[in-house]
Amino acid sequence: MSDVIIKIEDLSKQYRLGTVGTGTLSHDINRWWANLRGKEDPFLKIGEVNDRTKASDAEYVWALKDINIEIERGDIVGIIGKNGAGKSTLLKILSKVTRPTIGNIKLGGRIASLLEVGTGFHPEMTGRENIYLNGAILGMRKAEITQKFDEIVAFAGVERYVDTPVKRYSSGMYVRLAFSVAAHLEPEILVIDEVLAVGDAEFQKKCLGKMQDISRNDGRTVLFVSHNMAAIKTLCQKGIVLENGTNVFNGTQIDAISFYQNNIETIDKFEHIGPIETAPGNNNIKILKFLVAPQTGDYLTMLSGVDFLIDFYCGIEKANIDVTFEVNTQDDMILFHNGSVITKNNDSKKGIYSVKCSLPKQLLNAGIFSISIIFGQNQRYLLLKKDHFISFEILQETVGSNSNKFPGIIFPELKISSSYKSL
Repeated sequence: MSDVIIKIEDLSKQYRLGTVGTGTLSHDINRWWANLRGKEDPFLKIGEVNDRTKASDAEYVWALKDINIEIERGDIVGIIGKNGAGKSTLLKILSKVTRPTIGNIKLGGRIASLLEVGTGFHPEMTGRENIYLNGAILGMRKAEITQKFDEIVAFAGVERYVDTPVKRYSSGMYVRLAFSVAAHLEPEILVIDEVLAVGDAEFQKKCLGKMQDISRNDGRTVLFVSHNMAAIKTLCQKGIVLENGTNVFNGTQIDAISFYQNNIETIDKFEHIGPIETAPGNNNIKILKFLVAPQTGDYLTMLSGVDFLIDFYCGIEKANIDVTFEVNTQDDMILFHNGSVITKNNDSKKGIYSVKCSLPKQLLNAGIFSISIIFGQNQRYLLLKKDHFISFEILQETVGSNSNKFPGIIFPELKISSSYKSL
């Protein structure tokens, strides 16, 4: 029989943009009067899905809508989704930082949260005082906190500054101490937002190891929000995908990552349906199909390699046709601009051509990229250009024991040799 420690039922959270409460006295009175009579909140019938990418004049939005989740004791669950999907709102409700508009949450134990830098710390108090304060909030006795105190400070690496007001800490020190407190004061449920991204790589690795330990050895439950797919893959057993405030997938962490990859807000495939005449392009070139696919595995990663596959109709005869791929970063910086001549002897024919371009593994680093496709004649005359026609995301991979994102745009495999000579 399963031991459910978190049960979320029909959870929804509504906001009115730019205001506190409903924003007007009349709306607040209407809501209060409905509640007093045991009636439904009149403003729950309105509101749009919280899609930050679309402009709207709507006053009310649903940050979360109809969330139903059960999490078992001892599970490490990764919560995945793009920015604005509702991940942080869900964790804030679980941590009782904010209340749900509709729905219920049942918790089977104490919960400790690390939501953002400084959460739960009083800036004027020292590190020592904040450790005892957080322990008291979790319902621990002073003697219990004292027993754990040295271990907390050592893990955080702030021995020299433990009696310094935390307002003088760097963001990294803040996070190290906050995580250490949350992990060592033995909550049954540990909730971690992306705040770990503030810490250095060594400490992030330490945190991930600690989260594994407290789950496997102590049987505690961890909810982990991250865009680091490598960390989700190696740390978590299960995954939840949120999109525009709704829960669109529950399953294993591998399946959740695959679902997210296939449904991400990138357009990594295009296929024209209908007659060639209506395909995007012009009289010279019509694009019929464009696909970005991994060379190995089920999704694009730093180690999978990348294939660009394109089918196009050529309407020009007896010419040298060239195809160029221009790959851009998310910041619109050109990573490379390169291609090849498809018909080299002025022998192009009217019909459909298929082109495959392969990028080796460990070329692109983790990140989002876009592809512009350029068709030319004799590498001089432009036939067709489609800017940012396709976009795709390269996910992180664990390299050795390192699960963190490496700096840089590319991640080439280097041939490094070394030698040693004794004195």
